[in-house]
Amino acid sequence: MTDTIAVPGLTAPAEILVDRWGIPHLTAASEDDLFFLQGFNAARDRLWQIDLWRKRGLGLLAADFGPGYLAQDVASRHFLYRGDMAAEWAAYAEDAAAICTRFAAGINAYVDLVEREPERLPQEFRLFDTRPAHWRPEDVVRIRSHGLTRNALSELARAHVLAGADPATDRLRKAIEPLVEVGPVPGFDPEAVPPDALQLFRLAMAPVTFPPERLAATLDEAHLWRVATDLGEVLRAQEHEGSNNWAVHGSRTATGRPILATDPHRTHAVPSLRYLVHLTAPGFDAIGAGEPSVPGIMMGHNGTAAFSLTIFGADQEDVYLYETRPEDPESYRYGEGWERMRSVEERFAVKGAPEQVRSLRFTRHGPVVHAGPTRRSVVAVRSVWFEPGSAAYLASLSGMRSRNLDEFRAAMRRWGTPSVNQVYADTAGTIAWLPAGHVPRRPNWHGLAPVPGDGSHEWDGMMDPALMPVLVNPPEGFVATANELNLPPDWPHDDRPVGFEWLEDSRAVRIREVLTDQDRHGLADSRALQADTLSVPARRMQRLLAPLAAPDGEAARGLDLLRGWDARLESDSAAAALFELWWTKHLKPALFARLVPDPAIRRLLAPGDVGGILAALESPDARFGADPEAARDALLIETLAEAVRDGIRRLGDDLSAWRWGDLHHGYFEHPASAMAPDRQAELDVGPLAKGGSSSTVMHAAYRPDDFRVTHGASVRIVMDVGDWDRSTCINTPGQSGDPRSPHYRDLAPLWARGEQVPLLYSRAAVEEAAGERIRLVPQPTR
Repeated sequence: MTDTIAVPGLTAPAEILVDRWGIPHLTAASEDDLFFLQGFNAARDRLWQIDLWRKRGLGLLAADFGPGYLAQDVASRHFLYRGDMAAEWAAYAEDAAAICTRFAAGINAYVDLVEREPERLPQEFRLFDTRPAHWRPEDVVRIRSHGLTRNALSELARAHVLAGADPATDRLRKAIEPLVEVGPVPGFDPEAVPPDALQLFRLAMAPVTFPPERLAATLDEAHLWRVATDLGEVLRAQEHEGSNNWAVHGSRTATGRPILATDPHRTHAVPSLRYLVHLTAPGFDAIGAGEPSVPGIMMGHNGTAAFSLTIFGADQEDVYLYETRPEDPESYRYGEGWERMRSVEERFAVKGAPEQVRSLRFTRHGPVVHAGPTRRSVVAVRSVWFEPGSAAYLASLSGMRSRNLDEFRAAMRRWGTPSVNQVYADTAGTIAWLPAGHVPRRPNWHGLAPVPGDGSHEWDGMMDPALMPVLVNPPEGFVATANELNLPPDWPHDDRPVGFEWLEDSRAVRIREVLTDQDRHGLADSRALQADTLSVPARRMQRLLAPLAAPDGEAARGLDLLRGWDARLESDSAAAALFELWWTKHLKPALFARLVPDPAIRRLLAPGDVGGILAALESPDARFGADPEAARDALLIETLAEAVRDGIRRLGDDLSAWRWGDLHHGYFEHPASAMAPDRQAELDVGPLAKGGSSSTVMHAAYRPDDFRVTHGASVRIVMDVGDWDRSTCINTPGQSGDPRSPHYRDLAPLWARGEQVPLLYSRAAVEEAAGERIRLVPQPTR
């Protein structure tokens, strides 16, 4: 099928060739036209998604959806970049402004096309009676609230836990690596700074939801929609938004060429957060994944160099607490005197209501997110987001054009956020790991708890990127990351602190275990490893269960099932169903109840740190009682029996017939399906039986109430560095964001089974796989 479209703004003919898996291959006569074409194509396939992303990020939702969205708009405006735009553009690439200008122009060209040809308009706009808006180039970079956060929420939770308990209790919530002592925050008043003091911060990061009652809210009810998701859910999301990547040197592969694999883990959604695209123009030919609202690609290859990223645990934000002046609540103590907050007046259009005006307040450190006027206190968040060059992933505009490691390292010195592990491989045979991103220097604190905003705790600039480690062609023949603490063993944490909150290391342990044991690694091995379901926590728990005995009954049945198990969380595994049910619903809550008597503190521990929980179980201490090991063992047996009884209620009395996939399922819920239940089957995708957990390489984190998979890899890529057409990939549930498209849900079943499709690069291979062809020709503007 061929479609020809005349497009104002294009300077020469261009083409979008969509292969049979929905991956668009874009070809233009110049890079200038290429990024215009990328914007046009992003709107063609994902217009509803990117339009909603822009309106959420800029605080423009209420104009389309009414007063129920005003509070979220106000929150989002607090986190816009408000600095110098010249410095902002220069940070990413010399031509970043030009690229984003053309990208936005391409989006606008498609918006104009939709106005001329309404049949192209995605149905969501008709459902809500809204229209897509035009973009400005700066819209691509000013929105900061969609980037991954670091530990602001954890800092506040830690302050509350330490105010009512001790560091050992807090390590059940979040482990600290390497371990440093963090005591109660001096002068911290839990009533003045309650656990929800960062509610506005959370609301700014929250996705957009469309429950009917929110859409129907009046202006008087707008305040009812200022509460984001539960703090435990937010912290759980942060714990689960990780990634895996690795590069295997040619000396360890079957072909003698490097292999690079990546699978970033984010919140599952429809459409997918990521988008696969092939960009071709004279002098530039790259394919891979990015976000549809951003030009370029952040992971993939350019025919010479391949690159990918995972989150690196640098601490990029802080919570500041201020004392306000008694007679002037707009001033806060700073140094020997008082400093006045900066006030910014913002105007908000609201559907069905008059324009609203709100005043946003900022300290020298960042936006004020909470005020306790009766106690003369305010709270602000400081983040690298507010620094030039901190739009998420935009430094990829330089990195994706690198042709060797030196060029790539130079490009990564531009990287601001999120802080990442970059894994690199090229056709010369080089593989490498290097972290990238802004790392604030904190001369007198660790960044693990809130600090006074009085000038006693100030950043001393950013760490010089040249001081960060790099690993090139290591003797073990591979580099790999999975969000674990992966700084060198001799890293000087006191002199160059980077961060102390990392994701637990189960995935990293398993990846290194597999790669170390393989003599010759192949593409199929990388794909298998991306779909690996072995649970390191399950294996560790089996060791604790091994010496235990139980009388006849549920506990004995549970022990029998878990002892003979290979610790793999396969979707058809009965033991996997029991283990995850036990761990999530019974063992973890019982452990918290045993070790933490105060229910208010227990509520702050969710979702809990896997590493911290395992450490508490493997090395029981006096909190268990006079005989810690015996009490621990009794807890294991009692909760295992409860889990078996729970499983019988859920899955039947025949334990051998249980299946983890009967509980654990992928489900992609479209934001609009809540207000259009009659179209739910058309908009949503799933359920899909799924193996794995948050601790397996095949990351499949789930919400504990119903085991629905909420986080994990949507995109997976495995690249043969040099024989590029042998590379493979997957995106789920599909490439397109339009439910009318055949590529809206076509990849979901393959994804659920851990399968992949070709990631074709050569022109001959692309042509052979062609499904749809769209030819664009210039149309002079009138």
